[in-house]
Amino acid sequence: MTSTTILNPIVIENVIQSKMRGKVTYQSYMSASIALNLTYVKPYDHPSGKGYQRPVDASRCSDFAMYLSKGSDSLFTPILINAGGNWEFSSYDKQRPSLGRLVCKAKASLMDGQHRIGGIQQYIQETQSEINIPFLSFHYLDEDEEIQLFDTINTKAKGIGSSLSKYLRRDTDDVSWIATELLIRRESPFYEKGSIIGKRSKGRHITLQNLYRTVNLLTSRISTLQKQEKLIAAIEYYSALQANFPNEWADYKGSKLTHIVCIDAFSIAGSHLVAKSLTENKRHIDIKVIKQYVSKIKNKIDWSADGRLKYVKGMSGSKQLAVELREFMEPENKDQ
Repeated sequence: MTSTTILNPIVIENVIQSKMRGKVTYQSYMSASIALNLTYVKPYDHPSGKGYQRPVDASRCSDFAMYLSKGSDSLFTPILINAGGNWEFSSYDKQRPSLGRLVCKAKASLMDGQHRIGGIQQYIQETQSEINIPFLSFHYLDEDEEIQLFDTINTKAKGIGSSLSKYLRRDTDDVSWIATELLIRRESPFYEKGSIIGKRSKGRHITLQNLYRTVNLLTSRISTLQKQEKLIAAIEYYSALQANFPNEWADYKGSKLTHIVCIDAFSIAGSHLVAKSLTENKRHIDIKVIKQYVSKIKNKIDWSADGRLKYVKGMSGSKQLAVELREFMEPENKDQ
């Protein structure tokens, strides 16, 4: 059984005492070395029968250690702990009753932050450095309350989703920016057809994550271009599809054309076409060339949802369809 005792009390200064739903809490920070000695984990197979933590995932710890190596931009949230009544608070003076110090006489149970602590431990060992760890501690939760809170944190909370994540990275990642612009620009054929937050609804059947992947496919051979030029290529290419198949583009239910499996297929095939449409200086896209390529596929394929494309699914289906599309749009390179 994990020992919760420490040789000598540890003092933490500049602590704010408050209450949450009637429970006394403490907020402050402590050094990583202190945190490693002052917290412990209750594994799910704890002899008391009151354990709940999963085994630590070493790869997640390593990922967090790598994140910390980015420097001052690598911010992180406080760890959540339960002092179990073993930490005593005393205020500095009567004028500031909620600000004071904690005298920690035993280890606290780590409820949330196991992989952050693991990553921090790896980071300080590799860099021979020290960092401060913010924390929020409950003065006392009984074992059942602790388990219930852990369960709530890990089952009720939901991640932001990959689409919203891409949106939040649009200022630092070119593909995220292009995908976002395709959804919000009026001149884009995807305008009002997609969801930034990843929630599909009537008329909005394409997510930002879908577009992120398909833009990656389309621009894979023009990676040296500025993002604005890549956006132009994407808008013009997909607009050419819309212009050649206006009815199919508008009919998601009856046509497979705007299903992501087919959009991805067009993007895979289109990656060759947009690369060939570069002007002589290799800095701009020749829009006329793109339109000429796309026009060659008109009336070549049945896009109906109940037609032969009905069972085309997944990336493997996209790749197979892309071969056929390229044969129509670029017959001179049929065997390439």
